[in-house]
This record gives sequence, C-alpha cells and structure tokens, in this order.
Amino acid sequence: MPDNTPTHRMPHFVADVDEEGIGAVDAVRVSERKSNLWLDAWRDLRGRWMFWLAGFIVVLLTIIAIFPGLFVQISPTTCNLDDSNDPPTAGHPMGFDFQGCDVYSRVIHGASTSLSVGVIVTIIIAVLGIVIGAFAGFFGGWVDSLLMRISDMFFAIPYILAAVVIMSMFLDNRNILVISLAIGFFAWPATARILRSEILRVRSNDFVLASEALGVSRVRTMFTHVLPNSIAPVIVVSTVGLAAAITAEATLSFLGVGLPGNIVSWGTDISKAQIRLRTDPLPLIYPSIALSLTVLSFIMLGETVRDALDPKARALR
Repeated sequence: MPDNTPTHRMPHFVADVDEEGIGAVDAVRVSERKSNLWLDAWRDLRGRWMFWLAGFIVVLLTIIAIFPGLFVQISPTTCNLDDSNDPPTAGHPMGFDFQGCDVYSRVIHGASTSLSVGVIVTIIIAVLGIVIGAFAGFFGGWVDSLLMRISDMFFAIPYILAAVVIMSMFLDNRNILVISLAIGFFAWPATARILRSEILRVRSNDFVLASEALGVSRVRTMFTHVLPNSIAPVIVVSTVGLAAAITAEATLSFLGVGLPGNIVSWGTDISKAQIRLRTDPLPLIYPSIALSLTVLSFIMLGETVRDALDPKARALR
C-alpha cells in the first residue's frame, strides 16, 4: 500500500550577499587598478620632480642633436680670424673662439656628436652584455665559467686606457663609429655581470619551471620569460652608461686621440681652449657647461629610474 504519510520539508534559507562584511573577503574586486613592476615604477616617477627635470633636459638635448638647424643657422666650421676671441655680439651670444668660430654654433652641433657616440656605445654594451650575461646566468656550468672568465679578462683592462690604445692605432681613420667601438668593446663586462646575477635570481621561479615542463626549449624560455623579467637593472645601467660614454668621448678628444678637428666635439673644443684659460675662459666654459649638464641629466634620470624600479627604495621614501 502506498505511504500517504505527509512529508515535512525543512525550510531552505539563502543568506543575503554581504558585500561589505565577511562575505566580501572572497569577492573579486575588478575595480582595483592593475599593478606590475613597470606600472608601479611609472606611478612613482610621476611624482618626482627630478625625473621631470632630467627628462626635460634629455628630450631638449635630443631635439638639439637631431635638429641643430632649429637653434642656430651659422655653420660651426665657418671661422673668421678677424673675430678671434671677440666677446658676445648680436647673433653670437657666446662670442668667438681663438680661430674666430662661433662658440654657440659649436656647442649646439657638438651635442649631435656626443649623443651619437653615447647611443652607439650604449647599444654595443647592451648587446654584448645582454647576450653574454643571459647565457652565463641561465645555462650555468661550463658556459657560465667560460663566459665569466672572458668577462674577467676584459674587466681587468680599463676601457679608457684600451680606447686610447685603439684610437692611437687608427689616427688616420678616426670617426664616430671607430671611437664608439673602441669604448664599447671594452665596457660591457659590468652590464653582463649585473644581468647574470638577476637571471640567477629569476630562473628558479615557478613560471620558468612550468615553461620547461611544457616542452619549450631552454633558449626560447630564456628569451621569452627569463630575460624580460631580468632586464630592468640593465635599463638603469644603460642610462648611466650613456653618460659615461659621453664623458669617455670627451676625454679621448681632450687627450688628442679622439675625434679629428673637422668633427665638432665638446672635448676637442675644451682641449683647444685650455691653453688660453686665463685670458679667454669663455670658449672653454661654455662647452664644459654643456658637457656637465648632459652627463648630469642622464645620471639623474638613471638614478630616479633605478629607485622607481626598486620596491625597497620606494618603501623607504
């Protein structure tokens, strides 16, 4: 016989969604702004006056170097001995040097030479340093030992001294490319060592192990996963290294083994004007100020970027 006994069902209650209390702990907050290393660095840089000041000077110098004709219409090689060491006049705000050349024009066109050398040297250092540092840090073993011993040999040679020797061998073929190769070929070990240490830290992360477990080749894993997460210190070093390259070019030109006299250079102008420092200091002071301001701007930019990319440095401010 069928059972006609009534069934008593327990009432089923559904709790209200608590969007502000304990129930909000597991809620996904899609409204929160995204965050990563580069976004956090940019948010930090936006509030620092040093970054904006250095960035403005660097951008202005870049425009001057690319388009010097926007700032001066006088050729830096047009000289008149009748104007030798004349003071500033209308259209010549910095006066003339001993050979009667317009100092302002030479300072403006000298920016192209200095920045060209700095950029080429930085590219050479970055390419050599990244390739050698990445392979040494990621593969380790005998590859690391071999590449680091090669790095030690180059590290033991001061790159300024090596550049002096190289440029002395090519006195008849001196140009921007030759002096850039002479500097950059011996200045990459520091970049390689910094990148190697960063890759040693990154390569043990889980996403690297997952990439290798999926069958991705080690070289591809290094370039697609490890290197992008290790490149931040190299960017900072390259920014400061560009300033060092500009200083190295000016030093070599000052010593007489840098660029020839037909190429406008701040270092060459400083070298020519030093013998008349007591009687006519302005032809030396103006290119010296331009050189110092350029180097200082890149150093300030590198320092602010370094602090922004370092979470510990951000936390201390």
